Amino acid sequence: MLDDRAKLLLKALVERYIADGQPVGSRTLSRASGLELSPATIRNVMSDLEDLGLIASPHTSAGRVPTARGYRLFVDTMLTVQREQFTAPSLPADQPQRVIANAAQLLSNLSQFVGVVMAPRRSSVFRHIEFLRLSPRRFLVIIVSPEGDVQNRVVFTEADYTQQQLVEASNYINTHYAGLAIEQVRERLKGEVEQLRGEIAQLMQAAVEASSEAMDQAQGEVVISGERNLLSVSDFSSDMSHLRKAFELFEQKTQLMRLLDISSQAEGVRIFIGGESQVVPFEELSVVSAPYEVDGQVVGTLGVIGPTRMPYDRMIQIVDITSRLVSNALSHQK
Repeated sequence: MLDDRAKLLLKALVERYIADGQPVGSRTLSRASGLELSPATIRNVMSDLEDLGLIASPHTSAGRVPTARGYRLFVDTMLTVQREQFTAPSLPADQPQRVIANAAQLLSNLSQFVGVVMAPRRSSVFRHIEFLRLSPRRFLVIIVSPEGDVQNRVVFTEADYTQQQLVEASNYINTHYAGLAIEQVRERLKGEVEQLRGEIAQLMQAAVEASSEAMDQAQGEVVISGERNLLSVSDFSSDMSHLRKAFELFEQKTQLMRLLDISSQAEGVRIFIGGESQVVPFEELSVVSAPYEVDGQVVGTLGVIGPTRMPYDRMIQIVDITSRLVSNALSHQK
């Protein structure tokens, strides 16, 4: 256990390093902490903190920097979030894709780091299906979910259909099948295909396949905004290998989705410190995330990705406010 003096010095060291980005020496720490301690006493405390793995000494400097473990202790026990009087722009109710894209951009703009939003988990129920003829044996399937989300798929068929046939088929499907999950439509179609007119049966099968493909692709989609902001962060611009690792994370997205999925299982804002676990394997990156809801039910997660040396108090506010804005926009867009 750390005594109060060690906690105060660690807190001052982390805050100073976040602000300046430079290893913190004994003299700087003495001024920053406000404690009237001799340089020798401070050096002894810093040595103890280093032995505990909370701070480390870069080879090129006599100062110390926080480790992932030090950041974690700071975030969990020492961080105080002062509510700033900044006003985030509103997110108007709109199609879910636009709300998500706007939220990622808002997170990026407010934080000056990278904004990420995991798109809502969509139900496989459709509210409306429409067919639009594009050319011979090629038409567009437009699928509208109960949430108002729109998915489009181009379908190729062996037979050709007139626009009038497509309209009749969509009217039939919407009258008899709207409100059902795609899986339910698929099962009913197996038993009813013999009773349906040929073109309706074939178009329904095409619609079911297109809908399934669209729903599957939409699940877990991650929208990212502001990757270029990392180019102006000294922690990355001074080391291309760090920058490369960050961009690989954004490109692959699988690990990012896993992290955001973990976040959705907890209430409120969560902070993942880079390097402390395999969740965020890159020591240079940290993630501040929070789930968002639609009508009281958690449907996705959003967050900010930035350097481990980020102002966590401000990021917590930004993520918290944006999650509430997204929840309101998606809950009231119906």
